[in-house]
Amino acid sequence: MNEKYFPTEIEERQQQRWAEAKVFEANVDEAKPHFYCLEMLPYPSGRIHMGHVRNYSIGDALSAYKRMNGFNVLHPMGWDAFGMPAENAAIKNNSRPDTWTFENIDTMRAQLQRVGFSYDWRREIASCTPEYYRWNQWFFIQMFKKGLLYRKNATVNWCVKCNTSLANEQAEGGFCWRHEDTPVELRELEQWFIRVSKYADQLLDDLDTLEGGWPERVLTMQRNWIGRSRGAEVDFSLKGIGGLQNAFVLGQMSIEEKWQVDVRIFTTRIDTIFGASCMIVAPEHPLIDKWLEFATKAEWPEKDQATIDKLKAFVEKQRATSKEDRIAEGTEKEGVNTGLFAINPFNGVKLPIWTANFVLTGYGTGAIMAVPAHDERDFEFCKKYDLPIVRVIKNADTTDADDAPVEVPFTAKDESGTLINSGEWSGKTVPEAIAAMTAKAEAGSFGTAQTNFKIRDWGVSRQRAWGTPLPFIHCATCGIVPVPEDQLPVELPKDLNFNTQGAPLAEHTGFVNVNCPTCGNAARRDTDTMDTFVDSSWYYFRYVDPHNTELPFDPKVAAYWTPVDQYIGGIEHAVLHLIYTRLWTKIQRDLGLITFDEPVKKLLTQGMVCLATARCEEHDWLNPTEVLDGKCKFCGRTAQIGRTEKMSKSKKNTIDPDEMINTFGADTVRLFMLFAAPPEKDLEWDDSAVEGASRYLNRVWRIVHKWHQKSAECGVRSAECEFSADARALRRKTHQTIQRISNDIGQRMNFNTGVAALMELTNAIYDFDKKIDESNVGDMFVLKEALESLVKMLAPYTPHIAEELWAALGHNDFIVIASWPVFDAELAKADELEIPVQINGKMSGRVIVAAEIDDEALKQAVLGDDKIKAKIGERQIVKTIVVPKRLVNIVAK
Repeated sequence: MNEKYFPTEIEERQQQRWAEAKVFEANVDEAKPHFYCLEMLPYPSGRIHMGHVRNYSIGDALSAYKRMNGFNVLHPMGWDAFGMPAENAAIKNNSRPDTWTFENIDTMRAQLQRVGFSYDWRREIASCTPEYYRWNQWFFIQMFKKGLLYRKNATVNWCVKCNTSLANEQAEGGFCWRHEDTPVELRELEQWFIRVSKYADQLLDDLDTLEGGWPERVLTMQRNWIGRSRGAEVDFSLKGIGGLQNAFVLGQMSIEEKWQVDVRIFTTRIDTIFGASCMIVAPEHPLIDKWLEFATKAEWPEKDQATIDKLKAFVEKQRATSKEDRIAEGTEKEGVNTGLFAINPFNGVKLPIWTANFVLTGYGTGAIMAVPAHDERDFEFCKKYDLPIVRVIKNADTTDADDAPVEVPFTAKDESGTLINSGEWSGKTVPEAIAAMTAKAEAGSFGTAQTNFKIRDWGVSRQRAWGTPLPFIHCATCGIVPVPEDQLPVELPKDLNFNTQGAPLAEHTGFVNVNCPTCGNAARRDTDTMDTFVDSSWYYFRYVDPHNTELPFDPKVAAYWTPVDQYIGGIEHAVLHLIYTRLWTKIQRDLGLITFDEPVKKLLTQGMVCLATARCEEHDWLNPTEVLDGKCKFCGRTAQIGRTEKMSKSKKNTIDPDEMINTFGADTVRLFMLFAAPPEKDLEWDDSAVEGASRYLNRVWRIVHKWHQKSAECGVRSAECEFSADARALRRKTHQTIQRISNDIGQRMNFNTGVAALMELTNAIYDFDKKIDESNVGDMFVLKEALESLVKMLAPYTPHIAEELWAALGHNDFIVIASWPVFDAELAKADELEIPVQINGKMSGRVIVAAEIDDEALKQAVLGDDKIKAKIGERQIVKTIVVPKRLVNIVAK
C-alpha cells in the first residue's frame, strides 16, 4: 500500500478489476431479494455535466448499499437517442444524425465509466437503434388494433420555406429557427394520437397508491395536469341578430333555410347559471367559422361590417398564437362580441356570445358561460367589457343585500353558499342545486352530467426525420394498414437528405412508395415519426431483457425485476415523462405483458447543481475559469457576479467533470455531490468544499495506511478480548455509526448526513490512535473493527478508495459485494447521556447522567446540579417537565 493516495491510478485499477470480474452484472436469481434502481437515461448531447454526475452518484450509492445488504441489484444505463439536436447537427454539418449520436454516446459512456458507476453495461440500450425502436412500432400496432391509436386533425407550427412542421422549440418567438425572417404559421394537419382519455380516471385515481413513495409535489402536479372536473354540459339555443332572428343561411345563401343550432357549454357550476352574463366560445370553435362564412357573404339591413371585421381580425390573431401563450400567467384577457346571442335554457334570458383568448377548444366543449359574480376569471373579463354582474350565490355569513354590487367573486362550492336570484332553485345550498339542476337539464334533454379532464389525448406525430417511423401504410383501397409484424422494424433510410426543403422522409421515394400488404396495390408509407417521449415511456422494461428478438421483453423476466424500486430524476419531468411512463405501464398491463398498474414504487426528484454566474460588459457570460481575481481574463474588466443558478451552457456557469476528476479523482467528486446537500435540494458548487472532500479521503487513507498491516494480522475474536474504556467508546461509536448510516441511506436516502457520520467516526478513530495500546488485543480488535466498518460504509460513496483500502486491510474479495457491517444494538448503547436543561424554555446548561436513568432520578440530578441551582437562584420552581432521556425544562418564577 502506497503511503500517499493517488486517486487516478487507484480508480483505473479498480475499474479494470470490476470489469474483469463482472461484479455488476445482474441475472435473475429467485433465491435472492431483488432491487431495481434506475436513474433517468440521458440524451447523448456530447458530454456529461455535473447534473448527470449528481443524479447517477445518488443512484449508484443506493445500488451499492442494497448490493452490500444482499440484494440482487439491477442498475442499467442507456441513451434517449432520438431528437432534434442530432437532426440539426446533421443539417449544420452536412452529416448523418446517427454518426453524431453514436460518437456522443461513445464519449459519454467513457465518461460515465471513468466515474466508476456500477452499471451492468450488457444491458445498454440506445433508442435510435432498430433493435429498440422496432418495439415502439410493435406497441403502436397493438394500440391501433385495440383502438387506442387514432388519427385526427391538429394544429402544428409550420414554416412555408421549410415546407414542414416545426417543434415548439424551433418556433420560439414566432419565427422559424432556420429562416429567422419567416413567421411561423399554425396549420391543421392530420396527426396520430394515443387515446389517453381512456386511462384518465386510472391515471388520477392510482396516484393515491403512490402516496408515501412519490414526492407530494409531483403527485399534486400530476393531479392538476390530469385535472378531472365533474360538472354538466348544457345546450344554449342560438338566437339570431336583428331581423334575421334564427335564419342563418349557408352555402347557397337561401334566406328561407333555417339554421337551428344549439351551442353546448361545459360548467362545473350549473348552480350559477342564472348569473350568466354571456357565453364565450374559443376562437377555434366551429360556430365562429360558420358565422364568419355567412357574415362575409350575406347582406342584411342591420349588418355592422366594422364589428365583423373586428371579429375576423381578433380570431386570426388568436389562432396564430399558441394556446400556451394565450393562457400564460400575466396574459391579458381579451375578447370580441360576435354579434350573436344564445338563450339560457333555465330562464330564457338572451345572452351575447363573445369569443376570448382564454377559452380553448382542447378542454370541455370549447364554450363556457361567464358568471362574473362567482368566478375570478369571468369577473375580470366582464368588468373589463362592462358586462352585467349578477349575484346568484349568497354566503351564509354575509349581510349584503341580494342585489348589492359585487366587489369580490364568491366562489365557494360547499354548504356555505345558498342560491339567490335563481327562480325555483333559490334557497337551495350549492350542492343541492348542482344535483337538482343537473337532473332538470337531463330530464329536459338540454344537458347531461359530464366529467372532463384537462389532460388531452397524446399527439405522437412529428414531421421530423430522426425518430421512430410510424409502422403504417396508407392505401386508397384499404385505408390505414399496419405493417405486418414480421416486417418490423420499418427502418430509417440510410441516405436521407436532411437539407431538403420539406420533410425528409416524405421526399424519399424509396421509403414512401410500397405495395399495400392487404391488397397489393400501390400505396404510401406514413412519413411521420414518433414523439421522442415514446422512447422513454417504456425503456426501463427493455433493460430487464434488452436482447429479446421475440417480444419487447419476456413477461416472466419482467415479473422478477419490475416495477422499478427506486427511480431518480428531475422535477421537470413530473407532468410529461412521468405521466407517459404511467400510461405506458397501464397499456402494457392491458396487453398482458405485466400484471401491475404503476411502473415505479419510489421516486426521488434530485435538486439541481448550481453555480454563480459571471458576466463581462464586452465578453458577455464568463466561465469560472475565465474570471481571475474577479476580473475578465480577456479584457481585465471587473466581472459582474450574478446570482447562483442552475449550471447551463448558455450562461457558461459550468464545471467540467473531467477536469475535476483529473484534479481530485472521481471519488472526491462523488463524495462532494453526496455530502454538499440533501439529494432533493439544490446543490451549490463550492471549490473549497470539493477540496475538503479530497482532504477527508486523504485523512482516511493515512490512518488506514498506518494500521493496515497490524489490522490485517489481528485475528482475535471479541469474546477473547477485554476492552478498555477508550476501546468501548470507539466500539460504541462504530456501531452507532453503522446504525445511523443504515438508516440514513436505507430508509431516508439522506446521504449527506451519512457522510457527516463517517467523518465523526474517522475523528473518533484518530482520537483512539493517540491512546491505543498495541499490545492489548482488545484495543487492536476494536481498531480493526472500526477501520473495516469505516471502509465498508465508505464504499457506496467512494467505491474506488474503499476497494483499495479493503484489500490493504487483508481482504481478497470485492468490497462492493461484501456484506454491510452488522449493527449491534447493545454495543451502540451509551453509558452516559448529556441532557440539555432549559429554564422557562431557555437553554441554561447540560448535565451528564447514566444512560439508563429513570425520569425521577433525572429530575433530581438536574435540580441538584450546582450550576443549574445557581441559574435558578431565588426563583420558585413551579414544575419540572422531563422528556425521557432527551430534555428537562424547569418552569420557575
